[in-house]
Amino acid sequence: MKAVIIDDEHYACQALVTLLKRHCPQVEVVAVCNDAREAAATVRTLQPQLVFLDIEMPYFNGFEVLEQLKPVQFDCIFTTSYDQYAIRAIRFSALDYLLKPVDAEELKAAVQKAEQQKPNLLQQQMELLLQRFQQPQPTVNRIALPSIDGLQIVPVDTILHCSSSSNYTILTLKENQKLVVSRTLKEIEEMLEEYHFLRVHHSWLVNLNEVKKYTKGEGGSLLMTDGTVVDVSRSRKEMLLKKLLPGK
Repeated sequence: MKAVIIDDEHYACQALVTLLKRHCPQVEVVAVCNDAREAAATVRTLQPQLVFLDIEMPYFNGFEVLEQLKPVQFDCIFTTSYDQYAIRAIRFSALDYLLKPVDAEELKAAVQKAEQQKPNLLQQQMELLLQRFQQPQPTVNRIALPSIDGLQIVPVDTILHCSSSSNYTILTLKENQKLVVSRTLKEIEEMLEEYHFLRVHHSWLVNLNEVKKYTKGEGGSLLMTDGTVVDVSRSRKEMLLKKLLPGK
């Protein structure tokens, strides 16, 4: 795979090149670009299959570089220091990112995933990411989720509730569909926190628009529109009632 590294930090680029030589010999770094103003031209000229893209750079950030390259014809692995908003946007589209300093095992896993990426899904993921970047408020109504069978693009309002299953999450969708995704419930919660979802139990995240009835109790329970009964933990009861009865 031909690869281009775009990052304004010289030492970070050198470290990544070294890691790729040691752990990902199938990746050939054909260019390192330290100036975001030149990044789009470099990618257009070299047409790599893979781009390692820093998010925070002078002049243009990584998302703005991608905007200049639409339609995106390459796999992209973001590299970043911790940036909560940026990471949330990337998770929302199920694209890969690496936190600096880059870990060798995480790098290998990300490269292997890029090698297996399907072009048609990549286009949808990039579309979701750039929509999320352009409209940070919760106006984007689809979310990309990695499932056992591949990647699923799911309208947010079709999700009724989510339950944890170890390091996986089971999403129950409308029309009695279920989807098992390789994300923890906490990760799903973070992706959906700007929508009308609430964690009501350590094992449950619910769409508040799909709550049919609340039954009183120590924590109480919820009856969802599909007939599922969801326990509410005592510690989350007050927050739930505030969401259900905002004027009280």
